[in-house]
Amino acid sequence: MSLQCNQCAHFLTQQRAVQDNNQMSERQETEKANRWPERSLVQWGLPHPSGSPTRLVATTVLLCMLLDPVILQTLGHQDLTTVEGFPSLNMKFDSRRMELSWDCKENTTYLECVMIHKEKGPIEIMLKENECHCKFPDYSLHEGVTFMVKVNSIQRPIPETLVYTNSGGKGTAAQNFSCFIYNANFMNCTWAKGQAAPDDVQYFLYIRDLKYRRERECPHYLEDSGTHVGCHLEDLSGLAYYNYFLVNGTSQRTGIQFFDSILYWKKIEIYSPPNNISVHCNVSHCLIQWEKPVTRHTLSNREFKYQLDIQRLKNKEHSGNQLIEVSGNWENKYNFPSPEPRAKHTVKIRTSDARIQRWGSWSQPVEFGSDDPEASLVHIYMLVVLGTLVSALIIGCLLKRFLASRRLFPRIPHVKDKWNDNHPSDHQVIWEKFASDPQKADNEEIVTVEEVTAVTAAPASV
Repeated sequence: MSLQCNQCAHFLTQQRAVQDNNQMSERQETEKANRWPERSLVQWGLPHPSGSPTRLVATTVLLCMLLDPVILQTLGHQDLTTVEGFPSLNMKFDSRRMELSWDCKENTTYLECVMIHKEKGPIEIMLKENECHCKFPDYSLHEGVTFMVKVNSIQRPIPETLVYTNSGGKGTAAQNFSCFIYNANFMNCTWAKGQAAPDDVQYFLYIRDLKYRRERECPHYLEDSGTHVGCHLEDLSGLAYYNYFLVNGTSQRTGIQFFDSILYWKKIEIYSPPNNISVHCNVSHCLIQWEKPVTRHTLSNREFKYQLDIQRLKNKEHSGNQLIEVSGNWENKYNFPSPEPRAKHTVKIRTSDARIQRWGSWSQPVEFGSDDPEASLVHIYMLVVLGTLVSALIIGCLLKRFLASRRLFPRIPHVKDKWNDNHPSDHQVIWEKFASDPQKADNEEIVTVEEVTAVTAAPASV
């Protein structure tokens, strides 16, 4: 019996090795075939599991049981109702469509299917009656996922699982993957060679928008020593808000793991600087105005945030405290306090999303103010001093002329009125008191007074 058991174990080991070799060959053929031709849509070069290994194990165990009846008696004491009473569902997963399917069985009720994601956790999909497939939301798969279908059979649920792995050598996948959109219509993606990747590794980038499921390969690769390490795209018309990025790899020495990621366009777009920056100054302030930049999709003013860098020329020290953040709700303008006379300043502006703090590049500096404020200050001081001197000279001349006129034309003394001075009288005359009487007017008497001079008699002669 022990000899037969050893033979069964040896046979199982050989079958496992054959299965691994078949999977390796299938993976290599799949990776080579998945180099998309231009304008063609083929399946993604993701490794696909070739069904559940339960069938191989069941066949080997059945062969061992046929070889030795003792083993059959031993297995009879174990709980094999799941294997014997319920056949395999033959689960399959389509990574391109994110769809899990299985063989429908008669008199079987399927409850739900579950995808266990390492980052998102379990994601459950409730099934309808007689439904033998389920579709999951788009998630990255490079870390591997586990699928499970719960089936009602013999009045109790029976789960069946399928492990979806990222086959290939560990550490061979592309790393440090990132993408960014700039100038609204261009995108660059970069990645680094895996630490354990062989020298002959070659990577390929595929992009699929998650709205219309359109797929395409990178049109222009960036190379480092012959290895693709980046991609440049000048046409972003096929991109949606959410897009799926896949980096495959091939090598003649070993299998290469894949890397995938789902990116949101707002998180990877770097905004251009604002347009039409202008500065208008008055006596006390300078009004800085600008227009919002052109973006991949049309956005309102409140979705932007701006940062102003205002610096004074001929100032050797960088004035970091002059960095000013302005919300897009401020109508794209800022009042900078700058009384006259003002030195020459420069202003630069850059843009970011209001929710995602990712600043773009600075605009070209715009100058405002005077070239030489010190010289202008000297001129102003000289004008003030000169004006003061002229005013003092004019006042002095007027005062001197006034004093000279007082000397040439002295004041005439006032004649003293003895009567009025000694007897103050009321200068206000009430004419009603002197109203004429008509009777007196008729009997008016006129008196004439003549002065008579006395004549002195001459002395008599003797």
